[in-house]
Amino acid sequence: MTPRSATALAALMAAGLAACETAPVYETTTDLAIAQSEAERAPEFETVNSSAGTLRVEELATLEYPWGMEMLPSGAMLITEKPGRLRIFENGILSEPVANLPEIAYKNQGGLLDVAVDPDFANNSTIYLFYVREAEDQPADPVVDADPRLGPYVDETDTVAKHGVVVRAELMNETLLNIEGIWRQSEDVIGLGHFGGRLVFAPDGTLVITSGERQKFSPSQDPNSNLGKIIRINSDGSIPANNPYASVEGPRAAVWSSGHRNPLGVAYRPGTGELWINEMGPLYGDELNKPVPGGNFGWPTVSNGEHYNRVQIPHHETQPDRFNTPDFYWRPAISPASLMFYTGDTFTDWQGDAFIGGLSSQAIIRVDFDGDMIAGDERIALNKRVRDVMQAPNGGLYVLTDYEDGKLLLITPHEDDSE
Repeated sequence: MTPRSATALAALMAAGLAACETAPVYETTTDLAIAQSEAERAPEFETVNSSAGTLRVEELATLEYPWGMEMLPSGAMLITEKPGRLRIFENGILSEPVANLPEIAYKNQGGLLDVAVDPDFANNSTIYLFYVREAEDQPADPVVDADPRLGPYVDETDTVAKHGVVVRAELMNETLLNIEGIWRQSEDVIGLGHFGGRLVFAPDGTLVITSGERQKFSPSQDPNSNLGKIIRINSDGSIPANNPYASVEGPRAAVWSSGHRNPLGVAYRPGTGELWINEMGPLYGDELNKPVPGGNFGWPTVSNGEHYNRVQIPHHETQPDRFNTPDFYWRPAISPASLMFYTGDTFTDWQGDAFIGGLSSQAIIRVDFDGDMIAGDERIALNKRVRDVMQAPNGGLYVLTDYEDGKLLLITPHEDDSE
Protein backbone atom coordinates (compact mmCIF):
# COMPACT_ATOMS: atom_id res chain seq x y z
CA MET A 1 0.00 0.00 0.00
CA THR A 2 1.35 3.44 -0.92
CA PRO A 3 1.64 6.18 1.75
CA ARG A 4 -1.17 8.06 0.00
CA SER A 5 -3.40 4.95 0.07
CA ALA A 6 -2.59 4.32 3.72
CA THR A 7 -3.54 7.89 4.56
CA ALA A 8 -6.79 7.56 2.64
CA LEU A 9 -7.60 4.28 4.42
CA ALA A 10 -6.84 5.77 7.83
CA ALA A 11 -9.17 8.65 7.07
CA LEU A 12 -11.92 6.23 6.10
CA MET A 13 -11.47 4.27 9.35
CA ALA A 14 -11.50 7.44 11.46
CA ALA A 15 -14.70 8.59 9.77
CA GLY A 16 -16.24 5.19 10.46
CA LEU A 17 -15.38 5.30 14.16
CA ALA A 18 -16.85 8.79 14.49
CA ALA A 19 -20.12 7.60 12.98
CA CYS A 20 -20.27 4.14 14.56
CA GLU A 21 -23.58 4.79 16.42
CA THR A 22 -25.50 5.01 13.15
CA ALA A 23 -23.34 3.27 10.52
CA PRO A 24 -20.64 0.93 11.81
CA VAL A 25 -17.73 0.55 9.39
CA TYR A 26 -15.53 -2.52 8.77
CA GLU A 27 -17.77 -4.99 10.64
CA THR A 28 -16.31 -7.77 8.46
CA THR A 29 -13.04 -8.42 6.66
CA THR A 30 -14.95 -8.03 3.40
CA ASP A 31 -15.87 -4.45 4.33
CA LEU A 32 -12.24 -3.74 5.13
CA ALA A 33 -11.05 -5.28 1.84
CA ILE A 34 -13.51 -3.12 -0.14
CA ALA A 35 -12.39 0.04 1.65
CA GLN A 36 -8.74 -0.85 1.11
CA SER A 37 -9.36 -1.47 -2.61
CA GLU A 38 -11.05 1.91 -2.94
CA ALA A 39 -8.15 3.60 -1.18
CA GLU A 40 -5.65 1.89 -3.49
CA ARG A 41 -7.56 3.22 -6.50
CA ALA A 42 -7.41 6.80 -5.24
CA PRO A 43 -5.72 8.77 -8.03
CA GLU A 44 -2.06 9.58 -7.51
CA PHE A 45 -0.91 13.10 -8.29
CA GLU A 46 2.02 15.45 -8.07
CA THR A 47 2.11 19.24 -7.99
CA VAL A 48 4.15 21.69 -10.07
CA ASN A 49 4.44 25.45 -10.02
CA SER A 50 3.30 27.82 -12.75
CA SER A 51 2.34 31.44 -13.32
CA ALA A 52 -1.29 30.37 -12.77
CA GLY A 53 -0.47 28.93 -9.36
CA THR A 54 0.15 25.38 -8.21
CA LEU A 55 -0.95 22.74 -10.68
CA ARG A 56 -2.17 19.21 -9.93
CA VAL A 57 -0.63 16.61 -12.26
CA GLU A 58 -2.63 13.37 -12.23
CA GLU A 59 -1.55 10.18 -13.97
CA LEU A 60 -4.36 8.55 -15.97
CA ALA A 61 -2.70 5.81 -18.05
CA THR A 62 0.62 4.29 -19.14
CA LEU A 63 1.44 3.82 -22.84
CA GLU A 64 4.43 2.82 -24.97
CA TYR A 65 5.88 5.82 -26.79
CA PRO A 66 2.58 7.71 -27.10
CA TRP A 67 2.70 10.27 -29.90
CA GLY A 68 -0.66 11.90 -30.68
CA MET A 69 -4.15 12.25 -29.23
CA GLU A 70 -7.50 13.59 -30.37
CA MET A 71 -10.96 13.84 -28.83
CA LEU A 72 -14.00 12.09 -30.28
CA PRO A 73 -17.43 13.75 -30.12
CA SER A 74 -18.44 11.21 -27.45
CA GLY A 75 -15.76 12.51 -25.09
CA ALA A 76 -13.55 9.47 -25.61
CA MET A 77 -9.95 10.06 -26.66
CA LEU A 78 -7.89 8.45 -29.42
CA ILE A 79 -4.21 7.95 -28.58
CA THR A 80 -1.48 6.68 -30.89
CA GLU A 81 1.54 4.66 -29.77
CA LYS A 82 4.55 4.91 -32.07
CA PRO A 83 5.16 1.13 -32.22
CA GLY A 84 1.91 0.87 -34.16
CA ARG A 85 -1.08 0.85 -31.82
CA LEU A 86 -4.16 3.06 -31.67
CA ARG A 87 -6.08 3.02 -28.40
CA ILE A 88 -9.24 4.58 -27.00
CA PHE A 89 -9.29 6.14 -23.53
CA GLU A 90 -12.78 6.48 -22.10
CA ASN A 91 -14.17 6.74 -18.57
CA GLY A 92 -10.74 6.18 -17.09
CA ILE A 93 -10.12 2.97 -19.03
CA LEU A 94 -7.53 2.42 -21.78
CA SER A 95 -8.79 0.05 -24.47
CA GLU A 96 -7.00 -2.80 -26.15
CA PRO A 97 -5.42 -1.76 -29.48
CA VAL A 98 -7.86 -0.90 -32.25
CA ALA A 99 -7.94 -3.72 -34.79
CA ASN A 100 -6.97 -3.77 -38.47
CA LEU A 101 -4.34 -1.04 -38.55
CA PRO A 102 -2.10 -1.05 -41.65
CA GLU A 103 1.44 -2.40 -41.46
CA ILE A 104 3.62 0.26 -39.84
CA ALA A 105 7.41 0.66 -40.03
CA TYR A 106 8.48 1.35 -36.45
CA LYS A 107 12.06 2.36 -35.73
CA ASN A 108 13.67 5.39 -34.10
CA GLN A 109 11.58 8.46 -35.08
CA GLY A 110 9.29 6.48 -37.39
CA GLY A 111 6.10 4.58 -36.61
CA LEU A 112 2.46 5.47 -36.01
CA LEU A 113 2.50 9.23 -35.44
CA ASP A 114 -0.54 11.50 -35.38
CA VAL A 115 -4.31 11.00 -35.50
CA ALA A 116 -7.04 13.43 -36.56
CA VAL A 117 -10.82 13.16 -36.38
CA ASP A 118 -13.01 14.17 -39.31
CA PRO A 119 -15.08 17.28 -38.52
CA ASP A 120 -18.14 15.26 -39.57
CA PHE A 121 -17.17 12.19 -37.52
CA ALA A 122 -20.64 11.96 -35.96
CA ASN A 123 -21.98 11.11 -39.42
CA ASN A 124 -19.08 9.40 -41.19
CA SER A 125 -17.02 7.80 -38.34
CA THR A 126 -13.83 8.77 -40.21
CA ILE A 127 -10.39 9.29 -38.71
CA TYR A 128 -6.99 10.04 -40.27
CA LEU A 129 -3.59 8.58 -39.41
CA PHE A 130 -0.05 9.64 -40.31
CA TYR A 131 2.33 6.69 -40.17
CA VAL A 132 5.61 5.49 -41.65
CA ARG A 133 5.59 2.77 -44.29
CA GLU A 134 8.36 0.72 -45.86
CA ALA A 135 8.97 1.32 -49.55
CA GLU A 136 7.68 -1.43 -51.79
CA ASP A 137 11.01 -1.63 -53.63
CA GLN A 138 14.03 -1.78 -51.36
CA PRO A 139 17.54 -0.96 -52.66
CA ALA A 140 19.90 -3.91 -53.17
CA ASP A 141 22.80 -2.29 -51.32
CA PRO A 142 21.29 0.32 -48.99
CA VAL A 143 23.57 2.89 -47.41
CA VAL A 144 22.48 5.50 -44.86
CA ASP A 145 23.47 9.05 -45.76
CA ALA A 146 25.27 10.04 -42.55
CA ASP A 147 25.73 13.68 -43.48
CA PRO A 148 28.34 15.22 -41.13
CA ARG A 149 25.97 18.10 -40.45
CA LEU A 150 23.81 15.62 -38.51
CA GLY A 151 26.62 14.95 -36.07
CA PRO A 152 26.78 11.58 -34.29
CA TYR A 153 22.99 11.17 -34.14
CA VAL A 154 22.50 8.83 -37.11
CA ASP A 155 21.57 5.15 -36.78
CA GLU A 156 23.53 3.63 -39.65
CA THR A 157 22.00 0.20 -38.95
CA ASP A 158 18.59 1.42 -40.14
CA THR A 159 18.90 0.62 -43.84
CA VAL A 160 15.21 0.37 -44.73
CA ALA A 161 13.82 2.80 -47.30
CA LYS A 162 10.57 4.33 -46.07
CA HIS A 163 8.20 7.29 -46.35
CA GLY A 164 5.37 8.92 -44.44
CA VAL A 165 1.78 8.34 -45.52
CA VAL A 166 -1.66 9.61 -44.52
CA VAL A 167 -4.71 7.35 -44.63
CA ARG A 168 -8.33 7.77 -43.71
CA ALA A 169 -10.55 5.01 -42.37
CA GLU A 170 -13.84 4.40 -40.62
CA LEU A 171 -13.61 3.59 -36.92
CA MET A 172 -16.32 1.08 -36.08
CA ASN A 173 -16.46 -1.01 -32.89
CA GLU A 174 -12.74 -0.49 -32.20
CA THR A 175 -11.82 -1.65 -35.72
CA LEU A 176 -10.59 0.29 -38.75
CA LEU A 177 -12.57 -0.30 -41.94
CA ASN A 178 -12.25 0.96 -45.53
CA ILE A 179 -8.68 2.20 -45.16
CA GLU A 180 -7.74 4.55 -47.99
CA GLY A 181 -4.42 6.28 -48.67
CA ILE A 182 -4.85 9.99 -49.45
CA TRP A 183 -1.28 11.37 -49.38
CA ARG A 184 2.35 10.22 -49.16
CA GLN A 185 5.80 11.72 -48.99
CA SER A 186 7.23 11.93 -52.48
CA GLU A 187 10.61 10.29 -51.80
CA ASP A 188 11.70 7.07 -50.14
CA VAL A 189 14.63 7.73 -47.82
CA ILE A 190 16.91 5.08 -46.34
CA GLY A 191 16.77 5.23 -42.54
CA LEU A 192 16.95 8.65 -40.91
CA GLY A 193 14.18 10.63 -39.22
CA HIS A 194 12.41 14.00 -39.52
CA PHE A 195 9.06 12.72 -40.75
CA GLY A 196 7.05 15.63 -39.38
CA GLY A 197 3.76 13.82 -39.01
CA ARG A 198 1.23 16.18 -37.41
CA LEU A 199 -2.32 16.58 -38.72
CA VAL A 200 -4.92 19.30 -38.16
CA PHE A 201 -8.17 20.24 -39.84
CA ALA A 202 -8.52 23.85 -40.94
CA PRO A 203 -11.70 25.82 -40.21
CA ASP A 204 -12.67 25.37 -43.90
CA GLY A 205 -12.46 21.57 -43.62
CA THR A 206 -9.17 21.08 -45.45
CA LEU A 207 -6.48 18.89 -43.89
CA VAL A 208 -3.03 20.28 -43.06
CA ILE A 209 -0.06 17.90 -42.82
CA THR A 210 3.45 18.66 -41.58
CA SER A 211 6.12 16.93 -43.66
CA GLY A 212 9.74 16.88 -42.46
CA GLU A 213 12.78 16.97 -44.75
CA ARG A 214 13.93 13.47 -43.63
CA GLN A 215 17.32 14.81 -42.56
CA LYS A 216 18.22 15.31 -46.22
CA PHE A 217 18.38 19.14 -46.07
CA SER A 218 17.93 20.01 -49.78
CA PRO A 219 14.31 18.77 -50.27
CA SER A 220 13.08 21.72 -48.20
CA GLN A 221 14.01 24.04 -51.09
CA ASP A 222 13.18 21.59 -53.92
CA PRO A 223 9.90 22.66 -55.57
CA ASN A 224 9.39 19.13 -56.92
CA SER A 225 9.53 17.51 -53.47
CA ASN A 226 6.92 17.58 -50.72
CA LEU A 227 9.54 16.99 -48.01
CA GLY A 228 10.26 19.93 -45.71
CA LYS A 229 6.86 21.42 -46.50
CA ILE A 230 3.50 22.25 -44.98
CA ILE A 231 0.85 20.36 -46.96
CA ARG A 232 -2.81 21.26 -47.47
CA ILE A 233 -5.26 18.85 -49.10
CA ASN A 234 -8.96 18.13 -49.09
CA SER A 235 -10.13 15.31 -46.82
CA ASP A 236 -10.27 12.93 -49.81
CA GLY A 237 -6.71 13.74 -50.89
CA SER A 238 -7.65 16.08 -53.71
CA ILE A 239 -6.07 19.52 -54.07
CA PRO A 240 -7.91 22.65 -52.84
CA ALA A 241 -8.39 25.09 -55.70
CA ASN A 242 -6.95 27.98 -53.66
CA ASN A 243 -3.66 26.30 -52.82
CA PRO A 244 -0.76 28.54 -53.94
CA TYR A 245 0.47 25.94 -56.47
CA ALA A 246 -2.83 24.21 -57.21
CA SER A 247 -2.33 24.44 -60.99
CA VAL A 248 1.11 22.77 -60.88
CA GLU A 249 1.42 19.07 -61.70
CA GLY A 250 2.93 16.70 -59.17
CA PRO A 251 3.59 16.91 -55.41
CA ARG A 252 3.92 20.69 -55.40
CA ALA A 253 0.18 21.17 -55.91
CA ALA A 254 -0.42 20.21 -52.27
CA VAL A 255 2.31 22.48 -50.86
CA TRP A 256 1.24 25.41 -48.69
CA SER A 257 4.70 26.61 -47.59
CA SER A 258 8.30 25.43 -47.86
CA GLY A 259 11.72 25.76 -46.28
CA HIS A 260 10.84 23.74 -43.16
CA ARG A 261 13.06 21.30 -41.26
CA ASN A 262 10.99 19.06 -38.98
CA PRO A 263 7.66 20.68 -38.08
CA LEU A 264 6.10 18.74 -35.20
CA GLY A 265 3.37 21.14 -34.07
CA VAL A 266 0.48 22.64 -36.02
CA ALA A 267 -2.65 24.49 -34.90
CA TYR A 268 -5.09 27.17 -36.00
CA ARG A 269 -5.30 30.18 -33.72
CA PRO A 270 -8.87 30.77 -32.51
CA GLY A 271 -10.32 34.15 -33.35
CA THR A 272 -7.91 34.83 -36.18
CA GLY A 273 -8.00 31.62 -38.22
CA GLU A 274 -4.21 31.87 -38.63
CA LEU A 275 -2.20 28.71 -39.22
CA TRP A 276 0.75 28.32 -36.81
CA ILE A 277 3.46 25.68 -36.62
CA ASN A 278 6.55 24.98 -34.59
CA GLU A 279 9.55 23.10 -35.83
CA MET A 280 12.74 21.59 -34.53
CA GLY A 281 15.80 23.64 -35.31
CA PRO A 282 19.20 22.01 -35.75
CA LEU A 283 21.50 22.65 -32.76
CA TYR A 284 19.36 25.40 -31.18
CA GLY A 285 17.12 27.66 -33.22
CA ASP A 286 13.72 25.98 -32.64
CA GLU A 287 11.03 28.07 -34.33
CA LEU A 288 7.42 29.21 -33.98
CA ASN A 289 6.15 30.21 -37.41
CA LYS A 290 3.01 31.47 -39.09
CA PRO A 291 3.05 29.82 -42.53
CA VAL A 292 1.53 31.92 -45.28
CA PRO A 293 0.58 30.49 -48.68
CA GLY A 294 3.68 30.26 -50.83
CA GLY A 295 5.96 31.29 -47.95
CA ASN A 296 9.52 30.02 -47.66
CA PHE A 297 11.08 29.76 -44.20
CA GLY A 298 14.60 29.25 -45.42
CA TRP A 299 15.85 25.86 -44.23
CA PRO A 300 18.63 24.82 -44.80
CA THR A 301 19.93 28.10 -46.26
CA VAL A 302 19.18 30.07 -43.10
CA SER A 303 18.46 29.16 -39.50
CA ASN A 304 18.89 30.71 -36.06
CA GLY A 305 20.71 27.56 -34.97
CA GLU A 306 23.81 25.76 -36.19
CA HIS A 307 24.60 22.29 -37.51
CA TYR A 308 25.46 19.46 -35.12
CA ASN A 309 29.07 19.48 -36.33
CA ARG A 310 29.15 23.15 -35.21
CA VAL A 311 29.21 24.50 -38.76
CA GLN A 312 27.52 27.90 -38.65
CA ILE A 313 24.36 28.72 -40.63
CA PRO A 314 23.47 32.27 -41.71
CA HIS A 315 20.64 33.61 -39.56
CA HIS A 316 17.23 34.54 -40.98
CA GLU A 317 18.02 38.20 -40.41
CA THR A 318 20.75 38.05 -43.07
CA GLN A 319 18.24 37.38 -45.89
CA PRO A 320 14.91 38.96 -44.85
CA ASP A 321 13.91 39.79 -48.42
CA ARG A 322 14.29 36.19 -49.53
CA PHE A 323 12.86 34.17 -46.65
CA ASN A 324 10.12 34.44 -44.02
CA THR A 325 11.48 34.94 -40.52
CA PRO A 326 10.28 33.14 -37.37
CA ASP A 327 7.74 34.86 -35.15
CA PHE A 328 9.67 33.46 -32.18
CA TYR A 329 12.68 31.20 -31.73
CA TRP A 330 14.55 29.54 -28.90
CA ARG A 331 18.24 29.45 -27.96
CA PRO A 332 18.88 27.13 -26.17
CA ALA A 333 16.52 24.62 -27.67
CA ILE A 334 13.21 23.42 -26.25
CA SER A 335 12.70 20.62 -28.83
CA PRO A 336 9.06 21.48 -29.68
CA ALA A 337 6.90 18.41 -30.31
CA SER A 338 3.32 19.72 -30.51
CA LEU A 339 1.21 22.88 -30.56
CA MET A 340 -2.22 23.98 -29.32
CA PHE A 341 -4.00 27.22 -28.40
CA TYR A 342 -5.84 27.39 -25.09
CA THR A 343 -9.48 28.56 -25.06
CA GLY A 344 -10.77 27.17 -21.76
CA ASP A 345 -12.12 28.86 -18.66
CA THR A 346 -10.09 26.93 -16.09
CA PHE A 347 -6.92 28.99 -16.60
CA THR A 348 -8.35 32.39 -17.50
CA ASP A 349 -4.96 34.12 -17.57
CA TRP A 350 -3.83 31.68 -20.26
CA GLN A 351 -6.71 32.15 -22.67
CA GLY A 352 -5.41 32.64 -26.21
CA ASP A 353 -1.90 31.46 -25.37
CA ALA A 354 -0.07 28.69 -27.23
CA PHE A 355 1.10 25.52 -25.50
CA ILE A 356 3.97 23.41 -26.80
CA GLY A 357 5.19 19.99 -25.72
CA GLY A 358 8.92 20.22 -24.98
CA LEU A 359 11.10 17.12 -25.36
CA SER A 360 14.66 18.09 -24.37
CA SER A 361 13.26 20.88 -22.17
CA GLN A 362 11.09 18.32 -20.34
CA ALA A 363 8.39 20.92 -19.94
CA ILE A 364 5.22 22.43 -21.27
CA ILE A 365 6.14 25.68 -22.98
CA ARG A 366 3.49 28.41 -22.75
CA VAL A 367 3.82 31.17 -25.33
CA ASP A 368 2.22 34.35 -24.02
CA PHE A 369 0.21 36.14 -26.71
CA ASP A 370 -0.64 39.79 -26.11
CA GLY A 371 -2.98 40.52 -29.00
CA ASP A 372 -0.97 39.81 -32.14
CA MET A 373 2.33 40.15 -30.30
CA ILE A 374 4.28 37.43 -28.48
CA ALA A 375 5.14 38.80 -25.05
CA GLY A 376 7.38 35.92 -23.95
CA ASP A 377 7.24 32.32 -22.81
CA GLU A 378 7.03 30.22 -19.66
CA ARG A 379 8.41 26.75 -18.97
CA ILE A 380 6.19 24.58 -16.79
CA ALA A 381 8.67 21.94 -15.69
CA LEU A 382 7.39 18.36 -15.62
CA ASN A 383 10.84 16.70 -15.69
CA LYS A 384 9.56 14.41 -18.42
CA ARG A 385 9.81 14.63 -22.19
CA VAL A 386 6.47 16.08 -23.29
CA ARG A 387 5.24 14.74 -26.62
CA ASP A 388 1.76 16.28 -26.90
CA VAL A 389 -0.54 18.73 -25.09
CA MET A 390 -4.29 19.05 -25.64
CA GLN A 391 -7.06 21.00 -23.95
CA ALA A 392 -9.32 18.75 -21.87
CA PRO A 393 -13.12 19.11 -21.86
CA ASN A 394 -12.97 20.39 -18.26
CA GLY A 395 -10.54 23.15 -19.25
CA GLY A 396 -7.51 21.33 -17.91
CA LEU A 397 -4.62 20.06 -20.01
CA TYR A 398 -4.12 16.53 -21.25
CA VAL A 399 -0.43 15.71 -21.65
CA LEU A 400 1.42 12.77 -23.24
CA THR A 401 4.95 12.08 -22.06
CA ASP A 402 7.53 10.18 -24.10
CA TYR A 403 9.37 6.84 -23.79
CA GLU A 404 8.36 3.21 -23.35
CA ASP A 405 6.61 4.05 -20.09
CA GLY A 406 4.94 7.19 -21.39
CA LYS A 407 2.03 8.65 -19.46
CA LEU A 408 -1.30 10.26 -20.13
CA LEU A 409 -1.56 13.07 -17.60
CA LEU A 410 -4.31 15.51 -16.63
CA ILE A 411 -3.25 18.94 -15.34
CA THR A 412 -5.73 21.05 -13.37
CA PRO A 413 -5.48 23.76 -10.68
CA HIS A 414 -4.41 22.28 -7.34
CA GLU A 415 -6.87 22.86 -4.55
CA ASP A 416 -5.17 22.36 -1.19
CA ASP A 417 -7.66 20.31 0.86
CA SER A 418 -5.48 20.42 3.97
CA GLU A 419 -6.86 23.78 5.07
